[in-house]
Amino acid sequence: MKSKPQSLQTADSPKHNDQLKNFIYLTASTLIMAVGVYFFKFSNNFTFGGITGLAVLIAKSGIISASDFSFVANMILLVIGFFVLGKKFAAKTAYSSILLSVTLSALERIYPMSHPLTDQPLMELAFAIALPSIGSAVLFNIGASSGGTDVIAMIMRKYTSFNIGNALMVTDFFITLAGFFVFDIETGLYSFLGLTLRSFMIDGFIESLNLSKYFNVVCNNPKPICEYIKEDLHRSATIVLAQGAFSGEDKYIIFTVLNRVEAVRLRNFIKENSPDAFLLISNTSEIIGKGFHSV
Repeated sequence: MKSKPQSLQTADSPKHNDQLKNFIYLTASTLIMAVGVYFFKFSNNFTFGGITGLAVLIAKSGIISASDFSFVANMILLVIGFFVLGKKFAAKTAYSSILLSVTLSALERIYPMSHPLTDQPLMELAFAIALPSIGSAVLFNIGASSGGTDVIAMIMRKYTSFNIGNALMVTDFFITLAGFFVFDIETGLYSFLGLTLRSFMIDGFIESLNLSKYFNVVCNNPKPICEYIKEDLHRSATIVLAQGAFSGEDKYIIFTVLNRVEAVRLRNFIKENSPDAFLLISNTSEIIGKGFHSV
């Protein structure tokens, strides 16, 4: 009777750890986005990027601040998303969207800004792109988003066959274009530059976060290498019997995928213990399977 609860607790602990890790990632990435948007995007009137870009335009009217408009718009979209997409939608996206909106409104009241932090708009544009891109990349990587136009995209995906990526790009384009007329040409040009670079940076950050090393090891004796992979690196590998085209001798090919730290350790081990082995090491960012990402 006593041992059973103990085994249940042990079985549940990895799941609990994953949930805690996801919660930390959600919170940290959303706060990083909020800092980039509030201190660098809002203060410079950069209009790229969905709801926050639209918020910059609306704030120019003086009716409502950019932070408060983002809060109201995100809450409306969350309510619509909850009824249209169901409860599953609300979990990660709702938390991130609410945290982002509340943080932006709180920053506006704690640290009101009437002008940019510096007199270097290009440097501030870099931070206005980089910080939200890092946050978005982490969110996308764990299957979440910060709400806003992503909610509209989810609804469109459910009910239409329309190309959502193109729709959002067109929307962002017109919001950014409006910056030329609402503000000035310089601000509009900076906003267009931000719009162009943002998507590339998000893709780059996602690939960097998921970067792994794919090993093809051609050797005569696979046993010590595979034992090191299993016992020291706690990974698995696949062995294939092959034949050398030049020598005609039997060879073994070991396939395995490791993170960057593990890859260095394996490379050093092979160099010391199997110096005659032939290594092919390549970068990959889409690994689906046990120990990496689930489908």
